[in-house]
Amino acid sequence: MTNSLLQEKRHPIQVLSPELQNQIAAGEVVERPASVLKELMENSLDAGATRLSVTIEQGGQGLIDIQDNGWGMTPDEIHLALTRHATSKLADASELNSIASFGFRGEALPSIASVSRMKISSIARGADTGFFVELEAGKVIDSGPAAMREGTRIEIRELFANVPARLKFLKTTTTETRRCQNAFFRLALTRPDVRMKLTIGGRKMYSFRDGQDLVQRLTSAWPPAVTEHLLPIDHERHGYTVTGVASTPNSTQARSDKMLFYVNGRPVSDKILLSAVRDAYSGRLLSREYPQCVLFLEVPVEHIDVNVHPAKTEVRFRDERTIFSVIRSAVLSALEQNLESQSHDADSFGLGSSDNAEENEASSAQGISAAALHGSALSSRAGSPLAGSVSDHTNASLSSVRSPSRGAGTSSFTERSKPLSRPSFTNFRDHHAVTEKEAYLDLTPDVSRDMGLHEPGPAAQLGHAVTETPRRTLSASDGGEYLGQLARTYLILRYIDGTLALIDQHAAHERVLYHSFEKAGKRGDTQPLAIPLELSLHPSESNLFAEIQDELTQLGFSFGEHSETSLEITGIPALLSISKGRDYLRAALSEQAKDISQLWAMLSCKAAIKANQILADDEALSLLEEWLATPDRDYCPHGRPVRVQWGLSDLEKLFKRRA
Repeated sequence: MTNSLLQEKRHPIQVLSPELQNQIAAGEVVERPASVLKELMENSLDAGATRLSVTIEQGGQGLIDIQDNGWGMTPDEIHLALTRHATSKLADASELNSIASFGFRGEALPSIASVSRMKISSIARGADTGFFVELEAGKVIDSGPAAMREGTRIEIRELFANVPARLKFLKTTTTETRRCQNAFFRLALTRPDVRMKLTIGGRKMYSFRDGQDLVQRLTSAWPPAVTEHLLPIDHERHGYTVTGVASTPNSTQARSDKMLFYVNGRPVSDKILLSAVRDAYSGRLLSREYPQCVLFLEVPVEHIDVNVHPAKTEVRFRDERTIFSVIRSAVLSALEQNLESQSHDADSFGLGSSDNAEENEASSAQGISAAALHGSALSSRAGSPLAGSVSDHTNASLSSVRSPSRGAGTSSFTERSKPLSRPSFTNFRDHHAVTEKEAYLDLTPDVSRDMGLHEPGPAAQLGHAVTETPRRTLSASDGGEYLGQLARTYLILRYIDGTLALIDQHAAHERVLYHSFEKAGKRGDTQPLAIPLELSLHPSESNLFAEIQDELTQLGFSFGEHSETSLEITGIPALLSISKGRDYLRAALSEQAKDISQLWAMLSCKAAIKANQILADDEALSLLEEWLATPDRDYCPHGRPVRVQWGLSDLEKLFKRRA
């Protein structure tokens, strides 16, 4: 813009009108209907309410109605509350450093009124008659006496009707409704002493009793797949206290929306807290997986600054490094105690330790049956060796594992299984001697032949610790020669050019299963069920089903009657067994994946063979053949490498034969 144009458009400096001031403030405070709901609920809680009722229509854009039994306001106070920077929560500047209330800026009510039609009705405690004020776009259009028994009622209608540009930034009604629901839920967790009810479109979504604890409120809103795997946290360090719950590493989500943080009771979004929790789970989760947690951090009020942003969802810590350390230590302590509990339970049932205990527990905790674990194209095709003995091993391992106690609402899991087709042992020493032999590979003959040696190498002298492993060449042109299994987890391949490769059996099977899910999902083939399958629904699952029903139908599911508490399944995708179809729906309805590809990846991980699982030669060869015929085979669906290989030059560098 040129200087001449600037001169033409220049206005004298002047004080903006109250209406314009409020609309500018609304741009910071009132981002969407959920922001309005949050501000009004916080006002009710600050006013000493012990009962709170919220009604939402059309995603909050049509109506937000909040009623409480708080202290109420006199007629003069109602008019003052509609004036910017008028509040009862601060008296002087010194109190700004020790704020204990949710609100304190005095901007919410006038800002909301400037972009909506608002009606406030309130009666002060001890008064005989209430009073109401009705506004449109920030201007008072009516006022007078109101018949009320207690508290305050605020009705917001036609939100953003006078600022149509703001309406364009709103998402669909379904999305905005969910955001309002989440805002209500987050505040409900911080005040379990308050009775709260949320009604959306005439349907009661939440009804929280007063006096509930955190887990009880979470159970009302989160599906059992999440709440059954929460660990209690109660940690104090450096004068800071952390309480709440966090999930086990086996219960993960594809999004971070179930990681909730509170500082001195205030819901906040903070990167330091998020990073601390992620760091505590480091090595336990993949990079794109998130745990669930609800953490309450209590710090001295002089150690934080809540006056950072008008929306009051951000705070600034005096000592960020200490906060990071305290949060990380609190979560790590809970995870380590859980690991010790698992080890104790495993010892109690005669189970040996496993490097892959997390993967094995994940399958058990999800309630996936043995048939579901190996119902893929790899294990179900005619003549596949994996269809038999691998399933037997898995059945036996699942039958002896039960989920450790998680507190209220935890369910145990027991599988029927076929007996192992392996020798029986009279004592652990005999069992250890045989299984230890299987962990070694006899590579001596090939070493002698390839390296030009005429005498047995040192490996041959092991005798009792070495078993002969037959060599098999894979049919694929680049498949190489299968040498054996290392550490019951990695399959060893040797290529014609001398390259040596290790294949992660779990990651390889994941990729095979993912490809099968993907192909079947794109076709949308359905297998009708002779007897419909009844699936009980948690309220949160019922709401989500209404949103994703069309997508599930495209995948090959078909449904009969649907109510708030149950769902009738009349058909499942052709690739899935009945048990796996049920597990698939459970995962989708508990939001363990944010899109269908992540759902396939998650189910592939649950269904794939595990590390530390013995594979016979024909089983390993069948897996490798399937894997070699799969596109994008060098990485599992989560992005981890499936194959690691070394050429001759790499080996020479490892042994320092060359620089």
